[in-house]
Amino acid sequence: MFIASVTSFLVNPYTFASFLPSIPLDSLFSTQGIMVMLLAAYAGAMWMFLTSAPKVYTVMVSDLEIARQLYEGLLDLPAAEVPLHYYYNYEQTIGATGVDPLYLGSSPSFSNKMTNASEGLWYQLKKNTQLHVITGASLGSKNQQRHVCFDHECMEMILMRVEVRGLKFKIRSRKPLNFLVKDYEGRIIEMAEVAN
Repeated sequence: MFIASVTSFLVNPYTFASFLPSIPLDSLFSTQGIMVMLLAAYAGAMWMFLTSAPKVYTVMVSDLEIARQLYEGLLDLPAAEVPLHYYYNYEQTIGATGVDPLYLGSSPSFSNKMTNASEGLWYQLKKNTQLHVITGASLGSKNQQRHVCFDHECMEMILMRVEVRGLKFKIRSRKPLNFLVKDYEGRIIEMAEVAN
C-alpha cells in the first residue's frame, strides 16, 4: 500500500500550483483580488527596504572639525552616504528630550542645530552600520572635547577602533562606558555613553 502511494507520487509530477488552494481566476482578478495582491506586494517591498536599511548610531560632539580629524584621520573611517530611511530631525526621536543638560551645550537651542539629516558627518562603522556625527555636546572639564552617544554598542565599536589603530586611551568606567582618547596634537577627547 505504501509503495503504491510513493510510486504514484513519483509518476505524477506535482507543480507549485497544486499545493496552493484552488482560487477561481475571476475572483483573483477582481478589484478586491487585485487590491489584495497590491497590498501584499507593497508589504513585501517595505519589509525588504526596512530589513536592508543600515543601523545608524548618532554621536553628539562639541566641535565638528575636531571630530572629523578624529574619525577620518585617526580612526580612518570611510565616509558614508545618508541612508534613505533617515528622515528630518531623527536625532530628536532617539531620546534627546531626556538628555541631562550637562551633556548638551549651554544654549537651549539644541533642536535648531540640526535642520536636516544630511548635516553632520556620516561614516561607515561596519558593513551595515553607520555613524552619524552631529554637534550638540558641551565641552568637558578643562575644555576637553566631548563625544556623547546613547548606545553602548556604538561606544564599544569606537573603542575597538581606537585600540586597533594604536591610539592612547584610558578607560574611566565600563558602565556607562566612558574613556579618554589622546589625538596626535595632544588634545584629550572624552567619549561618553549616556544612559537614557
